[in-house]
Amino acid sequence: MEVKTIYLDNSATTKPLKEVMQAFMVVNEQYYANPASIHAMGVEANNLLMRAREQVADILQTEAKNVLFTSGGTESNNTAILGLARSNTHKGKHIITTEIEHPSVLESVKQLEKEGFEVEYLPVDQNGVISLDDLHAKVRKDTILVSIMHVNNEMGAIQPIFEAAKIIHNMSRAAFHVDAVQSFGKLPLAFNHEDGPDCISISGHKIHGFKGSGVLAFRTHMKWQPYALGGGQEYGLRSGTVAVPQAVALSKAARIAVESRVDQEKKYRKWHDEICLQLREYGEAVHILSTPQGAAHILSFSIRDLKGEVIINAMQKRQVIVSTSSACSSKQTKTSHVVEALKLDEHFKKGVIRLSFGAYLSDEDIAKFKDVLNEVLMELKGE
Repeated sequence: MEVKTIYLDNSATTKPLKEVMQAFMVVNEQYYANPASIHAMGVEANNLLMRAREQVADILQTEAKNVLFTSGGTESNNTAILGLARSNTHKGKHIITTEIEHPSVLESVKQLEKEGFEVEYLPVDQNGVISLDDLHAKVRKDTILVSIMHVNNEMGAIQPIFEAAKIIHNMSRAAFHVDAVQSFGKLPLAFNHEDGPDCISISGHKIHGFKGSGVLAFRTHMKWQPYALGGGQEYGLRSGTVAVPQAVALSKAARIAVESRVDQEKKYRKWHDEICLQLREYGEAVHILSTPQGAAHILSFSIRDLKGEVIINAMQKRQVIVSTSSACSSKQTKTSHVVEALKLDEHFKKGVIRLSFGAYLSDEDIAKFKDVLNEVLMELKGE
């Protein structure tokens, strides 16, 4: 009898839902024409594309023309940050972000620093949250862009983006970009809030959609510099033949994620609390990075004086898949920049483990994980 593998790395990527895969296959098989073509098949493909765009726009409560399909979160973040900054130099060259952003944001602003922009980084407290007073002190008249992630991908801290938006909009003409890759479909997020982000990034493969699909969405029309030049697709903001199957699949995954959000959040919070209760039983041998105020679907903790890779390998032998902090940096030997920003004790820096929940998990899977965790820690600690 085959033993089921328990996959607890959904913040790195998720398994596509069957209905999402079905939608993707149907479009590839029946509506494969170029949506920019004027013949009947092209028109059919374009109608599907526009319907997908309208569905995403409806979810986010913006207009369809403000929804741009991309290849994923990295491209969405790059496009927003580089495009908005370079097209607004007449207003200033001051940018604000945080110390715990995803590398796709941090590397983008580093590139802008090379181009003469001034970038300030907001620190976070031990819970991974920025100070609004600090943000207030740093926003200037010549601030043109602020980029703050909604949910941190390594330990689940939720940033006060709506309160931040009020400060940014009251004190500057800056555009406020939010990396919502880890929050969309898990937390309420739309452009209907009186104070909120001006543009957000979404990734399909984080919500049980496909890799290679994403969205950059805007509250209203914004002036920015496109980086992909060519045939003028996506309203001239991202040239290149649009991947209609990916767009349709993403819109379906987004709708399912939003419709099931409340029920999923309750389930994830229950598991989050159960595991934290077990972790506390290990006393000073374990440090929990995530907080009760953080996102329910991410739980990070660290084992004193143990390397994360050792724990991962021991659990993998028992068909349980977990990760060390971010998948984007897990193959690097240096300590995660998020862990450094949290000022974690040296004894715990190398042993950070991230659990992240998804739609395919069950109560039985979590019970199995808890048993395996206890078994692994007893083995590694030599008890």
